[in-house]
Amino acid sequence: MIKQIKPIFYTANYHHLLVKVSILGILVLMFSLANTAYAIELVKWQRLPLAIPLHVGHERVIFVNRNVRVGVPSSIRDKLRVQSTGGSIYLLAHEPIPPTRIQLQDAETGMLILLDIAATTADKQEAILEPVQIIEGDNTPVKYGAANSSDTAATKSKINTASGKITETPIPVILTRYAAQNLYAPLRTIEPVAGISRVNIRRELDLGLLFPLLPVKAHLLAAWRLEDYWVSAVYLKNTSSEIIMLDPRRLQGNFIAATFQHPYLGIAGEASDTTIVYLITRQHGLAEALLPNINQINAQTNSGGHHEK
Repeated sequence: MIKQIKPIFYTANYHHLLVKVSILGILVLMFSLANTAYAIELVKWQRLPLAIPLHVGHERVIFVNRNVRVGVPSSIRDKLRVQSTGGSIYLLAHEPIPPTRIQLQDAETGMLILLDIAATTADKQEAILEPVQIIEGDNTPVKYGAANSSDTAATKSKINTASGKITETPIPVILTRYAAQNLYAPLRTIEPVAGISRVNIRRELDLGLLFPLLPVKAHLLAAWRLEDYWVSAVYLKNTSSEIIMLDPRRLQGNFIAATFQHPYLGIAGEASDTTIVYLITRQHGLAEALLPNINQINAQTNSGGHHEK
């Protein structure tokens, strides 16, 4: 009986030991797999293009944590599959791609993030590329005009707006820069401004009294609004054979600020004979800021006098 019990006793302990070793091995394997699966490369967006390498045939995920539109050049559309959902972008190269720039545009603010991608054929021993998460840079505000808490100089220059929000730049400056970028700068360089909106304008608005003493034609191009401030972009054209130096003191109207795109108007017919002036108004648009037209009084129709026969 004793000889029969001993084998059973040792077999039970050996089986128990195997169970412990197996559980430990599974935990180690799960831990290693978890580390491999959730390894993410962090990159900072600081208004400089981000290099994103790709491997042909292997999908790479980019997390941006915002709803974005993806702009892809037509030259690589057949080589690259792009899918975007829920703040994540999935890039899959079907064949090698030379260094090419694509754009990510925030659907809400219009902010652009530039990516420089390049797809190469990976070696068998080369590791699969990790997912990428794009985070905001420490020294770059997410939106133009937004306060940067880490910048002490900007903190000193913050101003309160009508809505109680705090910005690091006066609203007239923000509006003027935004209007100038929309009219003169490429789309990718336009800085997003939260809360700004385009305003419907009256293109037939009479601007004859804007520069009453200068031979200049003027008409309204576009207007934008931020809180209770408006910026109106007015097109100016010289109609004379002389150079006109532009001086805001010659403007007639009730304006908070005025900024010329160029300091002068060239002679009519030259490339420099046109420019834009950005007029800032508050609590109303351009039409309400212009001086009223004064009609001449006709003495014959004046009912204040007596007529003798």
